[in-house]
Amino acid sequence: MHYKTVTMAARKRIALVAHDAQKANLVEWAKFNRGTLGQHELWGTGTTGALLERALELPVNQLLTGPLGGDQQLGAMIVEGRIDFLIFFWDPLEAQPHDPDVKALLRMASVWNIPTACDRATADFLISSPLMHAPYERQVPDYEAYRRERVAGQA
Repeated sequence: MHYKTVTMAARKRIALVAHDAQKANLVEWAKFNRGTLGQHELWGTGTTGALLERALELPVNQLLTGPLGGDQQLGAMIVEGRIDFLIFFWDPLEAQPHDPDVKALLRMASVWNIPTACDRATADFLISSPLMHAPYERQVPDYEAYRRERVAGQA
């Protein structure tokens, strides 16, 4: 696999998502980290985005709610290079009707090598990193080269 470098700007585009049982936890965490979050561009799915915008008094770009396609919208934004960072407080003890969408979102975050926190401790470590406020060059697979090699092999 070939890799290429993608530069994240100092101002990150952060997706904030939480399952119902984790929304209060995410809001509390976000309020504690309001100063840092306010320096970045925030995105959220449905209800979570609205709750965060109200609690933080900061703009949060809002997508559809997760079960109605918001998770898939975020996944597409990751693929398109429009999201740099994912904070997703998911509920590991509760089955979700849109579980395949959740798995797809987490898969895209991994495939495209973006920082991802699925719990409060990891979010604390990531947001307090000195890399949070600086440009960062991350390595991502060069999927276009991969596609070209596969097409050439099929010919």
